[in-house]
Amino acid sequence: MRGIPSLITDIRKKVFAEVARMAYSGKGYEAANDLPYVIVPGDRPLHRESVFLERAIAGERVRLAMGLGLRPADGRHLVSEGMDAAYIAEQYYEPPLVNIIPYACHACPSNQYKVTKYCQNCLARSCEKVCPKGAIYFDNGRSHIDQSKCIKCGKCAGACPYNAIVHLERPCAKSCGMDAIGSDDQGRAVINQDKCVACGQCLVSCPFGAIADKGQIFQVIQSILRGDKVIAIVAPAFIGQFSGMVSPGKLVTAMGMLGFDSVREVAIGADICTIEEAKDFLEKVPQEQNYMATSCCPAWQGMIEKLYPSEIKKISMTLTPMVFTARLMKKENPGCKVVFVGPCAAKKLEAIRSDIRSDVDFVLTFEELMGMFEAKEIDWEKVGEAECLNEASGSSRNFAVAGGVAKAVTDLVHEEHPDLEIKTARAEGLRDCRKLIALAKAGKYNGYLLEGMACPGGCVAGPGTILPVDKAAKFVDKYSKEASLDSPTKSPFRHVGEKLD
Repeated sequence: MRGIPSLITDIRKKVFAEVARMAYSGKGYEAANDLPYVIVPGDRPLHRESVFLERAIAGERVRLAMGLGLRPADGRHLVSEGMDAAYIAEQYYEPPLVNIIPYACHACPSNQYKVTKYCQNCLARSCEKVCPKGAIYFDNGRSHIDQSKCIKCGKCAGACPYNAIVHLERPCAKSCGMDAIGSDDQGRAVINQDKCVACGQCLVSCPFGAIADKGQIFQVIQSILRGDKVIAIVAPAFIGQFSGMVSPGKLVTAMGMLGFDSVREVAIGADICTIEEAKDFLEKVPQEQNYMATSCCPAWQGMIEKLYPSEIKKISMTLTPMVFTARLMKKENPGCKVVFVGPCAAKKLEAIRSDIRSDVDFVLTFEELMGMFEAKEIDWEKVGEAECLNEASGSSRNFAVAGGVAKAVTDLVHEEHPDLEIKTARAEGLRDCRKLIALAKAGKYNGYLLEGMACPGGCVAGPGTILPVDKAAKFVDKYSKEASLDSPTKSPFRHVGEKLD
């Protein structure tokens, strides 16, 4: 579904745009009660059985976009209920970050094998023969599966010469590498928050748009309107996200039109991160630990903390590029507010950690920022070119794609130690990341630098992105080659890492 325009992406964009438009209007949060009627106009439903259901779901989406929780469905509640908390510019998210709107969930089948109409009632009956539990039987000339006996081994599907047996999996659960999604008593999806690391892959996998994360669009705009010096720091994956025709220079101009004081690229923090991780690796592996895991992806870190707590100390102690860049902004501009703009839902959780929240004031995804552009009716053809973002090395811009972090660290070490062999291994998607750490814990990757990315493809595949992954990766590759610096060691900020820790 990623990168494919759909009714779901249209609804998300409209919700973000209307929340931003309400915030910019200065009318206050009471106007939120009218937004479901703006988002779902008329008296006919667009895609569900009832226009009233659509508006109820839209109301919950509005609340989540403003950082508020879901309301119970068994009572009468205004959309604006509790929004006085969201009216405070410093409001942080209240967990959980990723939420399933119950009555938007389709209660999809969960891990079942089904016989389709393409069963030919063949004489071989291979499906029946290979089933180890006798779950296959024939009735009225067609194969059937007794779900009470089926153990989901899939042998029947593999044996059918007509491919008439299909494996049905709940899309959100299939995408969750933490196995955090189960079912309630009505068969609707629920998230086990003790397992969830907010990677957001379920969010972009749900075909019914029932899953959404909380946002801070309203709070960012409140901060801008009250006169704060608000600085946007943009992740390397931003390139190309707002239409392939939007250059970095146009993006900077458009951000100024939204009210941001200035824009800086997070790749400058990635340069610092590369230097510090290279130093960390050389000092600790294998002298103090048998391998080192990269620190950039918060969902990868969260997975290790929840499932492999004994391996936590193997994660590099280096700060993430977001935090390095934010701290640099705070140092250069005392009293400013910093907004991280990126592709990631898990960064929202990272930003509210007690040791980070004073550095990063707000987090927006590319989708949410696009909503702000829509609210301001930015016409990209009329937007002028500003001074380009050009302070970072190409290798650090490549942090946005899978393998980019490990390559940047390896290349940097080889600048000073060309003959030193650095073995690396990487995984994309939390299910494969789990396998990687399990093998590392068992001693299979001694001496290695391990890179984990929760999103398959890297940050360009984050839940807050707009482009298809392959297209986004090409934009990043081109952008990295256009960098004026060929190494993090050329960065003007190369010596500030320890001061920012």
